[in-house]
Amino acid sequence: MSTRETLARDLTLARERTLRLVEFDDDELHRQYDPLMSPLVWDLAHIGWQEELWLLRGNDPRRPGMLEPGVERCYDAFSNPRASRVDLPLLKPAQARSYCSTVRGKALDRLDALPADADEFDFGLVVSHENQHGETMLQALNLRTGPALLDSGAPLPTGRPDLAGTSVLVPGGPFVLGVDAVTEPHSLDNERPAHVVDVASFRIGTVPVTNAEWADFIADGGYRERRWWSERGWQHREAAGLTAPQFWGADGTRTRFGRVEQLPADEPVQHVTYFEAEAYAAWAGARLPTEEEWEKACAWDPVAGARRRFPWGASEPTAALANLGGGALRPAPVGAYPAGASAYGAQQMLGDVWEWTTSSIRPWPGFTPMLYEQYTQPFFGGDYRVLRGGSWAVAPGILRPSFRNWDHPIRRQIFSGVRLAWDV
Repeated sequence: MSTRETLARDLTLARERTLRLVEFDDDELHRQYDPLMSPLVWDLAHIGWQEELWLLRGNDPRRPGMLEPGVERCYDAFSNPRASRVDLPLLKPAQARSYCSTVRGKALDRLDALPADADEFDFGLVVSHENQHGETMLQALNLRTGPALLDSGAPLPTGRPDLAGTSVLVPGGPFVLGVDAVTEPHSLDNERPAHVVDVASFRIGTVPVTNAEWADFIADGGYRERRWWSERGWQHREAAGLTAPQFWGADGTRTRFGRVEQLPADEPVQHVTYFEAEAYAAWAGARLPTEEEWEKACAWDPVAGARRRFPWGASEPTAALANLGGGALRPAPVGAYPAGASAYGAQQMLGDVWEWTTSSIRPWPGFTPMLYEQYTQPFFGGDYRVLRGGSWAVAPGILRPSFRNWDHPIRRQIFSGVRLAWDV
């Protein structure tokens, strides 16, 4: 399959996923489930607006677009905080669908007409952007109260719970951190350029921390004992009244997309803040990894002395290697993907849950902003922590070991979990 055909396929798959997540009535799409999230109809039209801006208007907002200026301004994410979007004069769902369809048709025409040697980065960026909003929309739907709108999710393979609490050694030495436009042409600006860094020896969890392990932390008074928490973490724990991961009930249940179910002991814990992850690590006699450590454990092959494209090698992600794409609506049990292990033996490093690291989002040496300069640059130096590895909700076509996500350390509506690290 050619690059153009791959891009056309990925654009189509992303749109099919978006439309599945808005197959509800107009009132539902205009609801705001939480001030942290947009109404689903805003996400839908924003996806189309961003695609039009990047692919049809040359990323020049001064060029006339298909929407009236007053309507277009509603979909600028930097001008409209999420909490305010429900009050904007948004397109109706039918209008938003029609607008997105018209933009997509013109975008595919432009893709077909591109010269053979044209740069296709902007199309890859559109694919990534739409798929990232798909995950955001799933976060919103998980916060929704009321009867379930989605089914219970696709089945997942069984795991190996005996892997919980185990670790693998990552010997010290240099490795190549990050990627470049040649090896990963659709990588984002914060992943580039590739450069060599030296990391001291460390151990990292074979698998993410499980619900059962987290329940032990709670039972041992982890949320009540100040000694495990950083100063900021404890202040937030008290102010927010944290006593367990989000969506956990006191009776051993959790609520997932409107369904109350028994908490699966062998699944990776999710919906925890950075501060909770930090406290758990201290309680467990461990720490959180840096993002450099995380990427080395995920992507470096010490025998070949080179990066692997994915933890397991060069082949594209499949359902036998990782839990991605959103269909499961939950993480897979730990140990479910032994064939997806990294060269060091770490498993489930792509998919299932985003994993908190101790790192702040910052540019790699030689950083150059991409087409969409506001993607990363405004966040450097802010109060954010980097998360790695993706989640079950991430589309497989946009995820790489070099992919960097970030959020405020108090956020936990995201599908965030924990992998431990230890000094050696």
